[in-house]
Amino acid sequence: MQEREKIPDTCPHCGRPLSPWEQVLLSVDRAIMCKGCWYRIILDAFEDRLSETPPSPPEERS
Repeated sequence: MQEREKIPDTCPHCGRPLSPWEQVLLSVDRAIMCKGCWYRIILDAFEDRLSETPPSPPEERS
């Protein structure tokens, strides 16, 4: 389960451990506020898309 590895176990700002429920919320909503320091933890929504090939540019209309 690779997706689980991307979810942090602690706040990157203060180091407070995230509860299992906070980790679930973070995996679903991609953002939560730390209850310890009020730091906004945001997961990159486009992280998965960067590994894929980029879409072709739109055609220009004359």
